[in-house]
Amino acid sequence: MNLAHLATSVGYSTPPSWRILTKSGYFVGLSGAVGATVTYAAVVRPALRASENERGDVDALRRRTAGYLAWAGVVLLVAGYFQLAARLARAGKGMPFGDALAPGRIWDFLRAPAAKGTWVAQGTIYLAQNTALLLASAALITLFTPQARRHLNTLALTALPLALATSLVAAIPASAPKDADHVFDPLFNQVHVVSGTVWIGGLALLATLAGARGRLSQNAGVLWADLWRRFSFVALVCVGAVLTSGLWMSWKHVGGIGQLWTTTYGFLLLIKIVLVLGMVTAGGVNQFWLMPRIAQARRADSTAPLLHLALRRFPKVVWAEVTLGAAVLAIVPLLGGSARVEAGSPPPVTSGSIFAVGAALVLALAASLYITVRTSDALSRREPPATP
Repeated sequence: MNLAHLATSVGYSTPPSWRILTKSGYFVGLSGAVGATVTYAAVVRPALRASENERGDVDALRRRTAGYLAWAGVVLLVAGYFQLAARLARAGKGMPFGDALAPGRIWDFLRAPAAKGTWVAQGTIYLAQNTALLLASAALITLFTPQARRHLNTLALTALPLALATSLVAAIPASAPKDADHVFDPLFNQVHVVSGTVWIGGLALLATLAGARGRLSQNAGVLWADLWRRFSFVALVCVGAVLTSGLWMSWKHVGGIGQLWTTTYGFLLLIKIVLVLGMVTAGGVNQFWLMPRIAQARRADSTAPLLHLALRRFPKVVWAEVTLGAAVLAIVPLLGGSARVEAGSPPPVTSGSIFAVGAALVLALAASLYITVRTSDALSRREPPATP
């Protein structure tokens, strides 16, 4: 059964092209802003502060980071505007997307009074969200100027919580949740979005920074070994959060394994799962193969092999992960509706047994990630085979 046939199934409607583009663009913008600022704060900034780094290497990476963050601010600002227009076009009876782009119509939408039974107007929530987006974008865009780049730390760390608020504020419900599911659904959705954007956006930032290798010294391998080591931990946390939240969301929308290939929603979700597993596999190559070899080369003080591994081999795998991540972002806007609805399955019912199974799966996932870290460390401590 092909995708064209599945698209005719009851309960699924292909989103309009403007909806696909605006939603994909919005997640690209979030990945650039959230992923890059979190990765800068948790990975790049502490690595650059190491005393053994050469000043020229630090300056080159700071300049490239500032440029990346500045363009991330531009993308977030543009994508945020189109996403807001898309929200207006979908609100109420809706309107043509072209008409929704008018600033006056958007302003009226943001100032609309609260609906009956709500504690705050939905437009007010979107206004708060887009205020955070505007401030985050402004902080990042100022990095285009040489004067502002001297304050890279301050601007990046200021933009970080604002970029996170761009996603988190939008999830605030305008009315009181009806039951526990209406609490867990937005919670897990935000965990999924934030961890996914940090993962993809962080990979994209580091892959871009690795492109500066021609401006770096022969001793830059030590710095990059530290960068990859720090990001590996961030990536593992993101993988755990993505898979945990993904389990909940998949259970909510898919009533059985068979629905993954007999419904449109399920088939698109299956493609997304395969892409994410591809990213996990590429990360496994880094964790079990390249990271141990980098650690061994660093311990042996082998400058040339360390530089080759950290700035040529490793980035190639990372670019493969970025490509898969971009494909995931392209699939997300198509995931509308539910496989359960298409298949006529009953809605999911939350119970103690469901939470028990979920907890067991999360514990198993946590154990597997812990084993991954320990195994990688053990491989790193092994002595490389002697050269004949």
